[in-house]
Amino acid sequence: MSTLLITGASRGLGHAFNVGLPQPGDILWLVSRTQPKLDLNDGVTRHWIEADLSQVEAATEIAAALNGQPLDTLIYNAGVWERNAFSNRYNLDQVPQPETLNILNINLTSALLCVQQLLPNLKKSDTSKIIFIGSTSGMENPHVPEVAYNASKFGLRGLAQTLRENLRADRIPVTVLNPGTIASTESPYELGREAALAATRGTMIPMHDLVAIVRCLLNLSNATCVKEMDIPAMADTNA
Repeated sequence: MSTLLITGASRGLGHAFNVGLPQPGDILWLVSRTQPKLDLNDGVTRHWIEADLSQVEAATEIAAALNGQPLDTLIYNAGVWERNAFSNRYNLDQVPQPETLNILNINLTSALLCVQQLLPNLKKSDTSKIIFIGSTSGMENPHVPEVAYNASKFGLRGLAQTLRENLRADRIPVTVLNPGTIASTESPYELGREAALAATRGTMIPMHDLVAIVRCLLNLSNATCVKEMDIPAMADTNA
């Protein structure tokens, strides 16, 4: 039995983690603004923490909900970007300052605050792990123009590197997964991998593949640390 906390758990990749990742007997703490699926009749106990990761108090609220309970895995899954990102309408000059700050707060600052608040819980487990969901946009020279989003995901990699040194003595591995374009809205997770491949003609990463990768990480001992994995879609220019 494992206890996992997943942020951004109500939709997209977070929903896929909620549905596809746990095993019977596991306990899930699901963080989101809107209620995720809780009663799936799969032998998993789910708790919802209603929190807005753009707000500085969110990390404290999450820690208070756990109330000192041990935590085996923290999966920080959050990704917001500029309104016109990934299109020819993106223009740095036209990105409002509040939007920039919101992106940095959710994608990066809140990740650090959540780790700080949840370290006491993670240190109570002998097999604890931290997994950040980054992006190929946060890699070196990604050749894409979205400044705030790219900077936040690049910063997440730096955060993981420094956390790894801080937590080495506690044997808590910190991993960053950098996926490319994910089929997060094109096909519901419940329809399966083949449906996602068909819906995108194989040009996007099925969420099922990322669930499989995270499940592999969870099965590793704390003698092993996977630092970072770059996971572009084969159709991505970064592949």
